[in-house]
Amino acid sequence: MTENAFRPVAAARRPYLIVNPRSGGGKASRFRIAERARELGAQVLLLDPSRPQDLVAVARRAVDDGADLLGVAGGDGTQAVVAGVAAQSGVPFLVVPAGTRNHFAMDLGLDREDPLAALGALTDGVELRVDLGYAGERAFVNNVSFGAYAALVQDPAYRDDKIGTVVRILPDFLARHAGPELVVRAGLLTVDRPDAVLVSNNPYQVDDPAGLGRRAQLDSGLLGVLAARAETPAETVARLRGGQTHGLTNLATSEGVVVGADVPVVPVGLDGEAVTLPTPVRCRISPRTLRVRVPRHLPSVAHTGRPPGWGAIRRVASAVGRTVHGRPPG
Repeated sequence: MTENAFRPVAAARRPYLIVNPRSGGGKASRFRIAERARELGAQVLLLDPSRPQDLVAVARRAVDDGADLLGVAGGDGTQAVVAGVAAQSGVPFLVVPAGTRNHFAMDLGLDREDPLAALGALTDGVELRVDLGYAGERAFVNNVSFGAYAALVQDPAYRDDKIGTVVRILPDFLARHAGPELVVRAGLLTVDRPDAVLVSNNPYQVDDPAGLGRRAQLDSGLLGVLAARAETPAETVARLRGGQTHGLTNLATSEGVVVGADVPVVPVGLDGEAVTLPTPVRCRISPRTLRVRVPRHLPSVAHTGRPPGWGAIRRVASAVGRTVHGRPPG
């Protein structure tokens, strides 16, 4: 997960927790996260889905009012917004995995099946410093995606059925070379017209370039960059079926990554949330800028085998294959 040491800390005096009841199909309500957090001394804001709020303003106001810890019970997208404020303000950040996938929590070693366990950090926690990625001024804890990856996130069905949406949309997108023409620049490297781009806060494991699994570290000070171009749909099929990275640009860099386009704004997936950003999008990493508070005794669930969703990639390959041969995916 990380090479830096856990640092013992005193309990927060005025912790502030933002709870998103929509995330994870109502996971926060099922586990009574707000009630338990209040019992442990936290001030809790329960978001109202019918009244969207500016979470940056909410978090900044909480710090101005004396909060000495900011936390989020929700998905990675909500986590990223508040993490950016925590890093800027220098206060520790608490992750409560109340979303659907919570990749950031997984890479921290938290138990995603037991979100209440994360609240133990309020009274008996330790602290570590991890990196934070930025796309323009927007923070991300996992990754920012462009092209085919971003198209998936923009689809309304993606939130409730991520794998199904991948299988339904990705083959047609790659076959048509849809979307804006992108160009990626990282140091001396330039990749012209990739169909899919993923820039991650620390690289994903070598057997998981598509970001479906885990990152070995969260404090390497490196951005991971994956840029894929489907010269032909058949070539894409061969790569996916073999589970290989041959023909893909896959690197780690401490330098900034610039994603340009032939349009003034591009659709982007920012930690799984659909947004648009002005081009060029300048991505950077801020090393060990985020203070994360975790329970003293982490489960540190071991990760073995293929990354989650690998079988779905093979289903995508089959769907692309049917497209190549003139038969619509079924």
